[in-house]
Amino acid sequence: MLKIWGRPTSACTQKALWGLEEAGVNYELTLASGTMGPDGHVSKGGAAFGIVDTPEYRDMNPNGTVPTIDDDGFILWESNVIVRYLAMKYAPDKMYGSDVQTFAAASRWMDWEQTKFLPEQHILVMNLVRLPPDERDPAAVEEARVSLLRPLGMLEEQLSKTAYVAGDAFSMGDIPVGMRVHRWFLFNLESPPMPNLARWYDAIKQRPAFKQHIEDAALHLSG
Repeated sequence: MLKIWGRPTSACTQKALWGLEEAGVNYELTLASGTMGPDGHVSKGGAAFGIVDTPEYRDMNPNGTVPTIDDDGFILWESNVIVRYLAMKYAPDKMYGSDVQTFAAASRWMDWEQTKFLPEQHILVMNLVRLPPDERDPAAVEEARVSLLRPLGMLEEQLSKTAYVAGDAFSMGDIPVGMRVHRWFLFNLESPPMPNLARWYDAIKQRPAFKQHIEDAALHLSG
């Protein structure tokens, strides 16, 4: 059975768990984190789940981050790479139609999620959810909100042409982007109408793996 270390409230772990479910892989999750624990974020005084700073874990993942997987002795970290690996090994037809161009198109959006969406959304998560109220920065929230309207507009444009981010079928590329967009909508921040984005979002929300690992607001809004 594949082993994964992470936490259900971690965006990166959520991507890997969604990928595991879509690929139909049996797995065992071990709770691990340097920043979150059963009582929330360490900034609020709680203890982290730990494990990530142990020598054994650092041998697997020298970054001390989550998630990490062990697939029959093959160790891998970095969430989007994990999703790609799962797609290629276990579900190429489902996750990219066994087509190299679809794989590349999906990979493009996965890398885009890391560079164009993650930084500003991290600011939102910290200042809307995890930091104590007296340490939050409303100006940083507004700056991040405005900044994210551009990548959201790029998604809106893409989804006016295709049903999903990499074409007219669900692919691995919808996983990282879908998780980020879900958080955006949960934060309920001001934005212009985006009907194509809303249509796609409604579609991915129906997927069983999304319902299991992404849908619950508490996974994103409890700090």
